[in-house]
Amino acid sequence: MKTDIVTSEFLGTFLLVFVGCGAIVVNDLYGGVLGHIGVNAVFGLVVMAIIYALGNVSGAHINPAVTIGFYFAGRIGASEIPAYLVAQLTGAAVAGVVLLVLFPEHSNYGATMPAIDVPRAFLMEVLISFSLMFIILNVSTAHQEKGIMAGAAVGGMVALLALFAGPVTGASMNPARSFGPALAAINFEHLWIYILAPVVGMGMVSPFCRLIQGADCCPTDRIEGATST
Repeated sequence: MKTDIVTSEFLGTFLLVFVGCGAIVVNDLYGGVLGHIGVNAVFGLVVMAIIYALGNVSGAHINPAVTIGFYFAGRIGASEIPAYLVAQLTGAAVAGVVLLVLFPEHSNYGATMPAIDVPRAFLMEVLISFSLMFIILNVSTAHQEKGIMAGAAVGGMVALLALFAGPVTGASMNPARSFGPALAAINFEHLWIYILAPVVGMGMVSPFCRLIQGADCCPTDRIEGATST
């Protein structure tokens, strides 16, 4: 795994958690200055910006479940997954610590918590994660989210899903996004939902993409042979 790819995923995930969860913290501490729509717009915009900036380097996965989803789609090899996951989780953890230092008076630093019972929260996260990965697979090239409209499509989908699912589950769709704030708040009570559900949801997408786009979309014979070049 190239150093530039690891650095790209570290910085991309750091920015996602710092800016996105930072928006939640600022909104909470400063009288709802951003509002629900504003917070979700921040998440969508930062994802879009990261994809345009780093999509040609690492693919701008910035999400362990996306990386695993690309593996199931035959677009990345198993040997590449650990470096992606370590970079993403480390970036999220550092961002969580930075938010803790900047805003010690806050309580949860944008941690995702379900507002409904656990089974329904799990199902919601599976479904919205599935929806996001479906868009990603259909607008990406190989394992890379890049191209003129990829950033807009993925960032727009993040904002759209968060608009309606945010009040219900926090609309994580990303184990790293939930891990960073949970670490800062030292609250891991429901973290397993936000680790497992996105992986399940995104891991289920490739057969549907293959059915719609054809075998070249998610080539099963290239799962172990895929590379990041």
